[in-house]
Amino acid sequence: MLKIAVLVSGGGTNLQAIIDEIQQGKITDASIDVVISNNPNAYALQRAANHGIEHLCISPKDYPTREEFHQELISTIESYGVDLIVLAGYLVVIPEELIRAYRNKIINVHPSLIPSFCGTGYYGLAVHEGVLKRGVKVTGATVHFVDEGTDTGPIILQKAVDVLEDDTSLTLQKRVMEEAEWILLPEAIRLIARGQIEVVDQHVRIKK
Repeated sequence: MLKIAVLVSGGGTNLQAIIDEIQQGKITDASIDVVISNNPNAYALQRAANHGIEHLCISPKDYPTREEFHQELISTIESYGVDLIVLAGYLVVIPEELIRAYRNKIINVHPSLIPSFCGTGYYGLAVHEGVLKRGVKVTGATVHFVDEGTDTGPIILQKAVDVLEDDTSLTLQKRVMEEAEWILLPEAIRLIARGQIEVVDQHVRIKK
């Protein structure tokens, strides 16, 4: 059984997508053991509570230094003995020590087709605003492993979503979530839980 920690800062819609697929039996080899947020008011924590999942807030604001926050985050995750860390809209930079300890065991969902509209400054609505400003016709979402760069880790899955003429950043964000993010993130977890993912030379191979 793949034990998962989900890190999230906001409403937790991607968290809910994972919970739903586990409860529906579409993901059979994984469990969410803890949900951690940096934001005490994140609705994601309530989602976890609604489903009997352990949840807690670890905020950098509660620690004198960033290093002490990092140590608390790392030690808490380690205490749950998780096999996979899922970043589901987590707006805090992951410490390199955690990345080294969980190499190719941390995944993130990004609301664009990497390498487009990713990297420093591209998060949340800023991604979709960039898409609309550039006038591209297709966007989407990407699930990737996390490395020391920003959105630079090995790509696991991608799915394209059409950009419509009358889109706003909000309507586009909603469509990308519904048509791509909520599908890709549970699917990536399902593949990892079944041992179908391997990383070779920074490229992901999906085994049958």
